[in-house]
Amino acid sequence: MELQNNNRSSSSFEISKGSTLMQEKHGKSQRVRHKSTQFEDNLLHEENTRLIYINDPRKTNDKYEFTGNEITTSKYTLITFLPKNIFIQFHRVAYLYFLAIAALNQLPPLAVFGRTVSLFPLLFVLCVTAIKDGYEDWRRHRSDQKENNREALVLQGDRFQLKKWKKIRAGEVVKILSDETIPCDMVLLSTSDPSGLAYIQTMNLDGESNLKTRYARQETVSAGPEDPISGPIREDSVSGLIRCEQPNRNIYEFTANMEFNGQKFSLSQSNIVLRGCQLKNTESIIGVVVYAGQETKAMLNSAASPSKRSRLEGYMNRETLWLSVFLLVMCMVVACGMGLWLLRHKEELNTLPYYRKVYFTYGKDKFKKYKYYGIPMETFFSFLSSIIVFQIMIPISLYITMELVRLGQSYFMIEDRHMYDSSSGSRFQCRSLNINEDLGQIRYVFSDKTGTLTENKMEFQRASVYGNNYGSSLLVTDSFEGQGTAAKAVGRRRWKLNSEIAVDYELMELLTKDLAGDERIAAHEFFLTLAACNTVIPIPSSGRSSSFIGSESLDNVETISYQGESPDEQALVSAASAYGYTLFERTSGHIGIEINDKRLR
Repeated sequence: MELQNNNRSSSSFEISKGSTLMQEKHGKSQRVRHKSTQFEDNLLHEENTRLIYINDPRKTNDKYEFTGNEITTSKYTLITFLPKNIFIQFHRVAYLYFLAIAALNQLPPLAVFGRTVSLFPLLFVLCVTAIKDGYEDWRRHRSDQKENNREALVLQGDRFQLKKWKKIRAGEVVKILSDETIPCDMVLLSTSDPSGLAYIQTMNLDGESNLKTRYARQETVSAGPEDPISGPIREDSVSGLIRCEQPNRNIYEFTANMEFNGQKFSLSQSNIVLRGCQLKNTESIIGVVVYAGQETKAMLNSAASPSKRSRLEGYMNRETLWLSVFLLVMCMVVACGMGLWLLRHKEELNTLPYYRKVYFTYGKDKFKKYKYYGIPMETFFSFLSSIIVFQIMIPISLYITMELVRLGQSYFMIEDRHMYDSSSGSRFQCRSLNINEDLGQIRYVFSDKTGTLTENKMEFQRASVYGNNYGSSLLVTDSFEGQGTAAKAVGRRRWKLNSEIAVDYELMELLTKDLAGDERIAAHEFFLTLAACNTVIPIPSSGRSSSFIGSESLDNVETISYQGESPDEQALVSAASAYGYTLFERTSGHIGIEINDKRLR
């Protein structure tokens, strides 16, 4: 390392060049290489192996067996909307009941209401639900169209040019810039880092906000495509063959090998970036598309949009079944009574009031049967007529009211000012109106670790240095005003954390003393180890602020934050920065740590 003093003459000393990061990276690559080698021979002889010709999409897809990069998350099309939506709606038991009632009312012997009028309530509730479902699916279509029409840099000829996502094909070479989203699953060829290192955020895949590392093989980094700013791309620098497995849902494994510039080597999960990930802390990466569109691992893991039903709707289905059973029992009782009455008075049917078997009028209809079909059929018609008469036991108006209430609820939820996020300028979004009543209701809780449903917040509270415990007198660094050398040391710092961290005043006083004495050296090595031995990525902010110590204002204080795979490491590095040991730079070859006004490289 080199110790640079900005205020005094510089001096230097040497320490071992081996770092924990490089050892961990080397060990990981050895394990991955051993695992990939086991599958290499089998992969070469499998008949269903996918062949990807780098920068040759036409040869890659000569049999037209690969899909394009266009994705679809919607449920309906113009052709399938009506039959599919009606089929889904009739999963409600009550709708089947109302359909049966409307069908019975179309039969002349059973018509109780007007034939057309009996269809209006059912048609109304079906139309309201269909309009609601159509609007929700239209929003999915709009989201798909926006996603498919995004643009990325694709190698065309000897230059990278913008191309819509939906037109990207397997085998094409794509360049991704910092903070951009990966449009498809790609094998890394090179990165802006000379060692082929890249950092990605996989929040859209697994919910993890921590950065993960990916690597381009050194064989492709050294001979891969150059940045187009420096000149045209050489055709021979982007040609080769990748043999990989068929598309699958496993986002944590990838088995393949590559032939590049006469060399053959294996690829693993650390060499591929997946659709939906974001590139972070890396200027750019260049990769070749191996899976596109619906064949990407992200899309294979996203199930089709389900038909969601609330718990209240399930409860209503069960109640409708029980009411239907009770209704059938009532109608059977009425039909049995009707049959017994007809048997008892079968000889008197022509003379009883309100019932007769033949016409009594003179003319051609005299003594003809008058709507009489025999005792068995009359009993059956009585059963069906009773169903129509007692249909109000299951009111269709309840379902019409529920649909209208859901529409009203969605309006109030969207317009709720307390649900407005001012930082992003976004409102509450009600994507599925069928489950409004389930909002906020929890029945089961499954959690695999701390941080899934709670905030995984790690804070540095106490430390034991050289046999002494520190942490009993915690203060925020801004409250050190007028408290000796610790306040002056804090005021001279160039870096400031985004979040405030409480530190121990006694330990701060110890760290501001001259580097002499066993306890002072132990404290120095303790915090130097915290700042150096980790995989955390420092992210300096572009903005600058001012720091105040008493009445004195110190300008050009830069803010810094940290990202890493482990929140424990982030907490330890942030604590080291609060105590004056700031990790401000990390590259593939070195790290930079600033101790008050001194810099270590």
